[in-house]
Amino acid sequence: MALIVFSDLDGTLLDHGSYAWAPAAPALDALRARGVPLVLATSKTSAEVASLHAELKLGDTPAIVENGAGLYRPGAQAQGGDDYARIRQALANVTPDLRASFEGFGDVDAARIAEMTGLSEDAAALAQKRLFSEPGRWTGTAADLSDFKEMLAVSGIEARYGGRFLTLSLGRTKADAMAEVKADLGGTTTIALGDAPNDIEMLEAADRAVIVRNDHGTGLPHLAGEDTGRIRRTKAPGPTGWAEAVLALLDELDKDASHG
Repeated sequence: MALIVFSDLDGTLLDHGSYAWAPAAPALDALRARGVPLVLATSKTSAEVASLHAELKLGDTPAIVENGAGLYRPGAQAQGGDDYARIRQALANVTPDLRASFEGFGDVDAARIAEMTGLSEDAAALAQKRLFSEPGRWTGTAADLSDFKEMLAVSGIEARYGGRFLTLSLGRTKADAMAEVKADLGGTTTIALGDAPNDIEMLEAADRAVIVRNDHGTGLPHLAGEDTGRIRRTKAPGPTGWAEAVLALLDELDKDASHG
């Protein structure tokens, strides 16, 4: 069995408020001891992921960035930028009344992003180095949001919620990127962990999946895989729940292998 673990960051491996991952250390050590690749799958940019990737000692393992729209490959030059330009142009074409209700990362400075996210200004500046997607805050009504999405769809742009923001992209999901990375790494079995609507496709595509409790996020509806036990939910939030779930799944897979 060639196991690969795919994990969202904010509210999942990282604490929603502090962005700390320390409670997950025992499970991270267990993955490392087994030689199981951990693939980060996040809305963050390659520039943001690079330092955390190194801190977690993930080696040459790629990471899924900007909600699946791109991949971060350690040591490789970042590719892209055309997608982001296309999204910004589509925003410019939205009627002014609807456009005024969306505050994107490209509309503000690093200080404002720091205020919106709780990141330091240096970290917020890295969050602005976008190549494939545009997160932001929607302040209008639900009806206006529907109109906003329809106008963007004319340009091939999709808008969906993650843990904190409404993110605009060309539609490639974390599941699409997961399939690519799985093939690249020769994986046969996948575990995915996430907490937000933009994780649903990835959770549903994995062999086993975990919805990590996040009392601050949008939350996830009941997924079909929960009826069979293929998808489970954690009781504890963030990295604490993440670690408990990963260790439990590793134990179950070990037992399955020994009985096989």
